[in-house]
Amino acid sequence: MVVRRHKLYMISVVSEMLGIHPQTLRLYEREGFIKPQRTGGNTRLYSDDDVEKLEMIMRLTRELGVNLAGVEVILSMREKMEQMQQEMEETIMKLRDELAREVARREENRNALVPVRRIPVRRGEHS
Repeated sequence: MVVRRHKLYMISVVSEMLGIHPQTLRLYEREGFIKPQRTGGNTRLYSDDDVEKLEMIMRLTRELGVNLAGVEVILSMREKMEQMQQEMEETIMKLRDELAREVARREENRNALVPVRRIPVRRGEHS
């Protein structure tokens, strides 16, 4: 089994990468926008996903002028949309599996059954 290691960055590295003050990163953490991992010594470690989320927050605030309350709403909606997308993909996979089983079952039945001749029903006749 291969264990994949993801890169983790200290706050100073992320601050420099994104050109924002470490205090801003701490604010975003307090606001709940990101949740960096912590070392035993309580040092913040940011993942690539955290950095990606921070880039989006910066685009929203700097380029689009969205305030932090708006960022919170957008991030929440984005998370819900991703969850819904995942649920839809799971449902589609289940439906595909079910359809494949049904097609296989019908194929087995078609090969096993003797054809039945249909008898036409005349209109106007009552039994």
